[in-house]
Amino acid sequence: MNEEITVGELRELPPESVMIVDVRDSAAFALGHIDNSVNITPEQIETAEFPREKDIVVCCRSGIISEEIAEKLRERGYSAANLTGGYVRWLGEKIAMQSSADRCADIERSLTRKFHRSIFSKFAKALNEYELLKPGDRVAVCISGGKDSMLMAKLFQEIKRHRKFDFDLVFLVMDPGYSSENRAIIEANAKLMGIPITVFETDIFNSVYNVQNNPCYLCARMRRGHLYNKAKELGCNKIALGHHFDDVIETILMSMIYGGQVETMMPKLHSANFPGMQLIRPMYFIREDEIKHWAKYNDLHFIQCACRFTDTCTTCNPDGAARSKRQAIKQLIAELSQENPQVVMNIFRSVENIKLNKIISYKLDGEVHSFLDGYEE
Repeated sequence: MNEEITVGELRELPPESVMIVDVRDSAAFALGHIDNSVNITPEQIETAEFPREKDIVVCCRSGIISEEIAEKLRERGYSAANLTGGYVRWLGEKIAMQSSADRCADIERSLTRKFHRSIFSKFAKALNEYELLKPGDRVAVCISGGKDSMLMAKLFQEIKRHRKFDFDLVFLVMDPGYSSENRAIIEANAKLMGIPITVFETDIFNSVYNVQNNPCYLCARMRRGHLYNKAKELGCNKIALGHHFDDVIETILMSMIYGGQVETMMPKLHSANFPGMQLIRPMYFIREDEIKHWAKYNDLHFIQCACRFTDTCTTCNPDGAARSKRQAIKQLIAELSQENPQVVMNIFRSVENIKLNKIISYKLDGEVHSFLDGYEE
């Protein structure tokens, strides 16, 4: 076996003759992986034993980390090759082979039938309950290429088909410096799903690449500003982001545990820097597990994170010691939910049921209000 193997060459090999080893983290693997592959961490591979009669194909996100791992396996006497371009290359070719009008119709049908209660109805509920959409709105549906934003785009299309009132949609994709493979995956998925995207380019990845402290935070802030600016340029008065129910409850706990305050991710808010613009989050009631179920049911595969840091970044690895704060909170919620399934709803409802006469103080427009104010009255 050669030291490198292409996706096309891998497809030609008899399945029984090859073992595909995916060295990405478990979260990325769970979101999507090559058929019949196994998930083994780079640390586990160092001592793992593999069948000598099979060729070993090592796969990472984009073929960078896996190259060295394949070389070490060859040094141990295995017939091992690195998958050129990694999972991203495999995914791009798979999506390109799937495109058809029938596939798009099946995806749309799943939202109004199988996932009507768990996804579509909850989307409509958020729009109505929080008054996120009004006649005459022109909404920039912001698409990152991940499962959440792509689903949001399809849900907006379904809502528009019902035509209870007139509103316009722009499906906005910002390219902050994607690799050609990631850009191709986003465009291929949009074509497959019948989403007419508008793409504009920025150099955000270049701007934050050498930032040592918290580049992800800076990147997110810059992306938001560029999205607002482009949306306003296109005549939009709102931008829609794909944050879901799990994002909301994780944010509530993060603000308490890491920020020392009670704060939530709001379903809508006015932009402080772009007058007349609003941000809305119509996925507010939709559980992440249902989004994953929908994607798997429709055999859809999306990019998890298209940032160039994720090629080699250990802090993006939830299996490692340097887990992100959000990943730690996600795991905490999962552990608490095993004891009490109502935990997630209780966290969500906690910010709907704040009793101001039972707290020490609160802030309103920057002014602190204490329970002592008027206490003796």
